[in-house]
Amino acid sequence: MYVEDVAYANLEKSQLLMRLYFPSSPIGQGIVMVHGGAWTANDRMTPHVLNTALAERGLLVGSLDFRCGPEFQHPTASSDIAAGIRFFRGNAQKWGIDSAKIGLIGSSSGGHLVLFTALQPNALMHRQTPHIEAEDSASQDASVAYVIALWPVSDPLYRYRHAIETKRPELVAAHDGFFQDTDQMHAASVPRVLQDGEHTHLPPLLVIQPGLDANVPQEMTLNLIRQYQQVQGRISYRFMPNLPHAFAYEASPETTNCERTIWQFIQAELG
Repeated sequence: MYVEDVAYANLEKSQLLMRLYFPSSPIGQGIVMVHGGAWTANDRMTPHVLNTALAERGLLVGSLDFRCGPEFQHPTASSDIAAGIRFFRGNAQKWGIDSAKIGLIGSSSGGHLVLFTALQPNALMHRQTPHIEAEDSASQDASVAYVIALWPVSDPLYRYRHAIETKRPELVAAHDGFFQDTDQMHAASVPRVLQDGEHTHLPPLLVIQPGLDANVPQEMTLNLIRQYQQVQGRISYRFMPNLPHAFAYEASPETTNCERTIWQFIQAELG
C-alpha cells in the first residue's frame, strides 16, 4: 500500500485535497471517506486507521478534506463531498476501479454529511464546488453504490437540543458555527429529507452505533432507521455495546470488529 495526496477541487484561493490509499492487491473497487469532527474539526488524515484497514482489503480509499465551520456553513461541506465523488469517479478508469461500485463512508458529523450527500447527490446545492475535471464524463454523477454511516449525527436539530439538555457547550458551539440557525439544522435532517420525499437516490445503507455514545443519542439513530425503512430503503444495522463515540479512530480489537462489519457489508452488496 502507498499513500498520495491529490487536489480534487480548485477554489479561488486554495485547493481541496484527497488522500489516496492505493492497495497493494487491488480488487477494482473504491470508497470515499469523510471524517467527523462536529462539522468544524479534523481532516483527511483523521480516519487513517480505517483507511489503512480498508486499503489492506484491496479497496482504493479516497479520504477527503472539505470546508468546515465556523468559516464555512451548510451546505458547503456536502457540496465539497459531492465534488470529491465526481473527481474520484472521473479517475476510476485511470486508477483501475469500477466507477459503478464506488461507496461512501463517514463518521459522526461525517456520517451526517455522507447521508445528506448520497440522498441528493446531483442537486444544485451539491454542484457548487468546482471539482477538477477528468476525461471520463461519468464524473458528472455523484451518486454512490452504497453508504456506510458510523454513529451519524443524522438529525442536527435533534442533536443540538440534546447537546443543550446534556450541557455540552462545545457541541452547541459547533452546531452554531456550521449552521446558520435551527431552521438550517432542521433542513439538513436526513430523516426529514426522506420523509418529505426530497431524496433522488436511496443507496443501500449500513449504520453502526456504539452503545456508550454520549454524542449521538440512540433514539436519533433509531429514528433514522425507521424512516429509511419507511421509504423502502435497504438498511443494515450493527449495535456495538459498551463502546464510546468515535472509538474506531484508534486501533483496537473493537475497531477491527467494526472494520470487519464494514467489509462484510461491502462484500454482501458488491461481491
